[in-house]
Amino acid sequence: MKKMSKVLVGVITAAAVMTLASCAPPEAARSANGNAIGKTFKIGYDIEMTGALAAYGKGSERGADMAVAELNASGGINGKKIEVSKKDNKSDNAESATVAANLMSNDKVNAVIGTNASSQTKAMIPNATKFAVPIVAPTSTNDELTHKGNQVEKYVFRAIFPDSFQGKVISDFVTNSLKDDAVAVYYDNSSDYAKGLFQNFKDKYKGKIVEVATYQAGEKDFQAQLSKLSNEKFGTLIVLGYYQEAGILVKQARDLGMSMPIVGGDVLADPTFTALAGEKAATNVYFVSGFSSLKPANNKTEAFIKKYKEKYGTVPSTYEACAYDAVMMVKAAATAENAKTSVDIAKGLAKLQDFKGVTGTITINKFHDPVKSAYLVKLEKGKEVSAEVVNPQ
Repeated sequence: MKKMSKVLVGVITAAAVMTLASCAPPEAARSANGNAIGKTFKIGYDIEMTGALAAYGKGSERGADMAVAELNASGGINGKKIEVSKKDNKSDNAESATVAANLMSNDKVNAVIGTNASSQTKAMIPNATKFAVPIVAPTSTNDELTHKGNQVEKYVFRAIFPDSFQGKVISDFVTNSLKDDAVAVYYDNSSDYAKGLFQNFKDKYKGKIVEVATYQAGEKDFQAQLSKLSNEKFGTLIVLGYYQEAGILVKQARDLGMSMPIVGGDVLADPTFTALAGEKAATNVYFVSGFSSLKPANNKTEAFIKKYKEKYGTVPSTYEACAYDAVMMVKAAATAENAKTSVDIAKGLAKLQDFKGVTGTITINKFHDPVKSAYLVKLEKGKEVSAEVVNPQ
């Protein structure tokens, strides 16, 4: 093929640039004013109704629905009833982004509740920025969701503490309570959540990490790595990953005779972890949590637990409580700003101070992270038997 002339190449290049430019409107044209609040106050759910993390999504849906029902019964937000649009992100990153775009551009929601997985929330961020609609993630903890260095994501907030705090809680607990100066770590290397939590634990732990093993989401056989770990000398096994693998991993560890304390992150709060591990294996297990019914933070917490038990016949977990607070945070922000648009809600969320939620008192810092307490919960035979409150430093 003969070489094209420089002139022809230039024409084609210019045309391509113009085409791309037409597909990507300038920043000023990208819903900079956000979605207006109309006759109703519109909240969207971008949650895991199906897929690998459906247990988290089910809990969040219940908690958020309880908050919406209570607010609507008392007049809604700024005198407007709340209208909810629920969409299933199928526990998938790409689907989470698609759902966010649909909620913001088609349903014109004023705020979005979701998601519970850090990698899925990360996928939502470009659309939150594009459409100027805030998202409040109930339990996504990866530090880089809200900010990278001093660069803050304007429309991203959460109802739970970040991994930097959670990693410190685990490190301090292992060192000061378990008196352990040697641990082994087994974590999900395919998860932004688990990788971030491991790095934060590693940075803060002053003892020795004798061995680090990794797995990928979807794995079910951990025995080879666990057998290798069982030959090492350490006092605590740190397991960082979602319940569907962590539950199976813990069961296999116990079957191999590994009776030492096992410590994990907040995602082990869901009862599905115990269902997968079995009650016998879910003993001498500790996890960080954003909520515990054993230690009600205040009178609102007690009322929430009572209403939840009356409705569902069991106690709520972190997922219900954090989603409930996420909705209430949106309400508090909109009320404080007398919000007319989604942009106003984001401004209110950024200013939230001493908000009294069912998970405790929340103050949003300059990085859009909530400064709040955590709970260190112990499981015996699959039941929560104790909870220690850990306050932010």
